[in-house]
Amino acid sequence: MLRTAIAVLLVSLSIGVGRAETQTPIRFGLTAVIVQEHLRFLDRWALYLSNKMDRPVKFVRRKSYREVMDLLEAGRLDFAWICGFPFVQPRDPEFLELLAVPVYKGKPLYNSYIIVPKDSPYRTLDDLKGKVFAFSDPESNSGFLYPQFLLATRGTKPQNFFRQTFFTYNHAETVEAVADQVADGGAVDSYIWEYLQILRPEIAARTRVIKISPAFGFPPLVSSKRTEAKAVERMKSVLLGMSEEPEGRQFLAGFKLDAFGDFPPELFDGIGQMANDTRKALLWLASAEKRVPSETSRK
Repeated sequence: MLRTAIAVLLVSLSIGVGRAETQTPIRFGLTAVIVQEHLRFLDRWALYLSNKMDRPVKFVRRKSYREVMDLLEAGRLDFAWICGFPFVQPRDPEFLELLAVPVYKGKPLYNSYIIVPKDSPYRTLDDLKGKVFAFSDPESNSGFLYPQFLLATRGTKPQNFFRQTFFTYNHAETVEAVADQVADGGAVDSYIWEYLQILRPEIAARTRVIKISPAFGFPPLVSSKRTEAKAVERMKSVLLGMSEEPEGRQFLAGFKLDAFGDFPPELFDGIGQMANDTRKALLWLASAEKRVPSETSRK
């Protein structure tokens, strides 16, 4: 009976996609918010969305948030799953709009985790002074902005506080770098760390959380302002309706999400305020450094 049901589902999806293939593909950008373990779902999710949209949906994967944002700005993507930090950055003219926000554990929220090797002696961020630290992406809220904010508001910068830093461009790889002690600490998305506890416990279990940020708006799904309004409305309806039907709930379960919800842009105001505070603190630090005479000038 189960095999028959699956066969019927696959046939229905293939018929819908076959009909959709004659139309212009919808281009959907994905970034480091998708972990490697999610990739097995992507082909099936693309089939599901194609069937619902009655047009082929093609996922466009890129390593960094900057690459995806550049594609959005150039009009080469219709939709994308990005991060709250690039979402709140000022743009003139604006080229994207909020489409939907994932709901995780009942809320459209997540945190930044500062993690260290499980058996290390480190207990606080101060313990990582002079150590090696792994960031996830230069435009990641949880993987870069939050730890930079912590340091900037203490009167220092990552390059002055840590002995060495590097970017992994993938939250899962940040966890792995810390687990393998390639880095003494790292900053990651709480959702990804908790997801890895289930899918790759042998990696996550070798790390430990020493600091949890305030709650932030979960990495959002956005639409390009160049995307036709009808397609935007339809995609939003499809995403919001996933939690209301069995097929959609299967995909949400694969992502460990409850739903995609409709929330106002103000959900990300906390990230915007943190970005502004960080920018001001860094400007003050730069100004202070210029006022301090160098050792050479003193001599």
